[in-house]
Amino acid sequence: MRRLLLVLPLLCLASSSSAAPPKEPFEEAVDRGLAYLAKTQAADGSWAPEFAENRPAGGHPVVTALAVMAFLSAGHVAGEGPYAAHVERGIRFVLKSQQANGLFPKPDSGYTEVYSHGICTLMLAEAAGMTDAKLSVELKERLEKAVKVTLKSQREEGRDAGGWRYQVIGFDADLSVTGWQLLALRAARDLGCDIPAERIKLAVDYVKKCHDAKAGGFAYTIGGNVTPACTGTGILALELAGKEHHKSHELLRSGAYLLQNPVEAAKPHFFYGVYYTSQAMFQLGDNYWLQYRKKLHDLLLSANAPRANGAWYGKGFDDQEYGPAYATSMAILALTVEYRFLPVYQREE
Repeated sequence: MRRLLLVLPLLCLASSSSAAPPKEPFEEAVDRGLAYLAKTQAADGSWAPEFAENRPAGGHPVVTALAVMAFLSAGHVAGEGPYAAHVERGIRFVLKSQQANGLFPKPDSGYTEVYSHGICTLMLAEAAGMTDAKLSVELKERLEKAVKVTLKSQREEGRDAGGWRYQVIGFDADLSVTGWQLLALRAARDLGCDIPAERIKLAVDYVKKCHDAKAGGFAYTIGGNVTPACTGTGILALELAGKEHHKSHELLRSGAYLLQNPVEAAKPHFFYGVYYTSQAMFQLGDNYWLQYRKKLHDLLLSANAPRANGAWYGKGFDDQEYGPAYATSMAILALTVEYRFLPVYQREE
């Protein structure tokens, strides 16, 4: 009996030490957000935004692409796991929206067609790198067509050379549209797609022109006003464009700008902003990420916390227009950056 009493505490200690550690509050919020997305997915595999009155309702390729990436960012892939069917149905819906020429359209208008194209192309590349061989081959074939459209729509001359904007054919550019294209090209290149080096250099030159040396951040257009969201976009775009840009002077200044000027929950483009700034500061790493991580969690778990149903809701006009599926997806993508499941979330150590 004495020996048994001595052994029992050791067994209990071994059992408790092998138990999974408790989840952090942000991890629990991610789990609830994914459960909300799973419940609100339409039968055709899509997620729909809350459109303004002049736009039709229905599944949206871009919101669906972001929702798929939210699942991927938390380690849920097509073919296995509790959300396997949700992920694959979402991918299939986005694939059906691709035109014969490779362009991913937006269902309501062509006004932001390249913006939409970049997000869908990025999702394709990320999913192709995280799925089984058969589906991966199909996704890469579609990706190759999409990349051709991306390269075709890049501006090649004038002040905005190297950038992208809303239309495939045009002369102007902005940093927001350009950021999505660079993310998509980086993800496609990692999968073996042929991305000419001169095109990346041209894009890098454009992004640098959007940097404001005096303010320390990045502007929406060359010579425009610096914003936290665009600063996050600029940092991330250059960090992913090559090792030579990692922690450059302009990027460290931009990181300091973001620590002093974080995105605000009540202002427009909040969820877009937390998505890009979280990735940007994670790429900078060290104290930039450690300090920003607390700000990020305060923003998404306190200042603009998810509701009881697990979803995030926006306060700015654009976040409200695109609805809780969009806001929830972007919040999850921001919070899961440190998981590093998405290939584009990897960083040089």
